[in-house]
Amino acid sequence: MRGASPWQRGVRHESQVLICPDCQRLHDLDLDSCSTCGSTALFCRLGEVECRGCGAVWMARSSTDPIHPPAVAAPPGLSAEVEAALNRVLGRA
Repeated sequence: MRGASPWQRGVRHESQVLICPDCQRLHDLDLDSCSTCGSTALFCRLGEVECRGCGAVWMARSSTDPIHPPAVAAPPGLSAEVEAALNRVLGRA
């Protein structure tokens, strides 16, 4: 059995995010909250957001919605860095 991770899950802009231990100490994480009970204990799966507090479920807005863009975009060049790292680890030329 593995130990519990110090990272926590949250929902921001209707997308699942991981919150590092340092950020958990901040008071304003800008997490989404349930419109029914106000809880920020939410999770996303398969296009739905569910509240762990009251059990309310709603459809997440499309990530292509121009009013609500995705929460985080990959930095430029990240895919090339990942590919280079994989090539080094796997011994590819």
